[in-house]
Amino acid sequence: MINVDNYIYNLGLKFSACADRHSNNIAINYPQGKSVSFSALDEMSNRWADFLKKQNIKYGDVVTIFNTKSLHGYALMLGCLKIGAIYTNLDTSSPWLRIHKILETCNPSIIFLDEMMPSFHQELLESASHYNLVEIFDDNTQAELTVCSTDLPLEVYQVTGASPAYIMFTSGSTGFPKGAVMSHQNVLNFIQWAQSTFSLDSSDILTNANPIYFDNSVFDFYASLFNGACLVPLSHELVRNPSDIVQAINDAGCTTWFSVPSLLVYLLTTRVLNKTDFHSVKRIIFGGEGFPKNKLKDLFELFGDRISLYNVYGPTECTCICSSYQITDIDFKQMDVLAPLGKLAPNFGYVLLPLEGDNEDSKLGELCLTGPCVGLGYFNDSERTAASFIQNPASLYRDIIYRSGDIVREDNLGYLHFKGRVDNQIKHMGYRIELEEIEAALNALVYVNEAGVVYHKISGGLGQICAFVHTQNADVTSEQILVDLKLALPPYMLPKKIRLLEKLPKNANGKTDRIQLAALL
Repeated sequence: MINVDNYIYNLGLKFSACADRHSNNIAINYPQGKSVSFSALDEMSNRWADFLKKQNIKYGDVVTIFNTKSLHGYALMLGCLKIGAIYTNLDTSSPWLRIHKILETCNPSIIFLDEMMPSFHQELLESASHYNLVEIFDDNTQAELTVCSTDLPLEVYQVTGASPAYIMFTSGSTGFPKGAVMSHQNVLNFIQWAQSTFSLDSSDILTNANPIYFDNSVFDFYASLFNGACLVPLSHELVRNPSDIVQAINDAGCTTWFSVPSLLVYLLTTRVLNKTDFHSVKRIIFGGEGFPKNKLKDLFELFGDRISLYNVYGPTECTCICSSYQITDIDFKQMDVLAPLGKLAPNFGYVLLPLEGDNEDSKLGELCLTGPCVGLGYFNDSERTAASFIQNPASLYRDIIYRSGDIVREDNLGYLHFKGRVDNQIKHMGYRIELEEIEAALNALVYVNEAGVVYHKISGGLGQICAFVHTQNADVTSEQILVDLKLALPPYMLPKKIRLLEKLPKNANGKTDRIQLAALL
């Protein structure tokens, strides 16, 4: 057997080497008491790799997982990495219409259903003639697994750093979700950054509160299991109960928390956090949206004397995180601005593209990222890839940069500060949402003439999605529209308010005027 420690050029070899070093350590520990060691998880992932091979899954094939954080769900992800298959985790709570668009885009060779059956189970079964559908906990599946090989598959040595590792689907402005593809090398670089930035080691215990189909989970999964640390999965049901979350973190002795600010704000506003909670936590990391400064101050006053707080930033297309910033008491001298994004991580570079009509302020512009963490593009979508992954205008050689769409300003110390967007993308509950996708879903309703959607910021830096609709039928109600939208959009994209108008205001170009719509709120 080749010593994999000498050949860490892909994620399958990385995990196998890590599991060998920490074989008896707990890799995954569920709040309910179930746990698995690194050696057992490694063997289980090898079985899944062999299972995939017996299903004729090959290098470059797409494997879709409706993943609910079961032990087999994690092992299956690792199995895909070991044979060079590309995994994508999908949301069991999304409506079938949206899931169907995603399946059409990635055209998976096989689909796995985890413990929880999605609401669209019947529709999926009816599509089974096109897709190879496997229920992970089916008796036949489990029986087949028991006779699969526990050896590291030889295919692992054919996977390179440039090989695609996973697809992460995000909202798309055309109404179709887009799938960001990340390579093995992208993630290997990310794992090393996480380890060195937060001094992670085998004594650490990380949370997985983030949904597994959401890009924040990339940190949870890879920063823990690939650095010999333990992962504590928190179910969707548990995360909805604030007191249960806190109890689970306390009981498990978690050392690292990572989530969107919204979840931390939820814990603060429900008053379930006390000074003695999170007793083993060394670092609280948050990202995905701005943290309202007043609530961030509450968190800092509660834990700042013993827990380090980090604001992190990064697009899905660039391996989840590209910068971090540690919060100090200095950050609360100005309460009307968000915490800085910080400085870019090592192995990242950036270019600030001037904003339209502004060629004088070189410190302000659209942030474009470069370096080995920039992803491969959007799966099966050359047009949107070409628009967002472009040649660096400052380079004479091939140098692909990713246009983030985020407007940032660089201060005199080199820290980046978020100033807005060049488009209509928002961050809501941590999710990246294109307002156009919501509008497309509204306009697809047969009784809708036109629709416009805005994001209304309310107190504390939080916000609401608000829709304005002109219908053909005066009898249509806001309640009916919301019911119909639930068939096309996931819960986090549904408007909080829907207002019916006789006509929508237009700007000078004849387009729906979102500024005038926002003024109607």
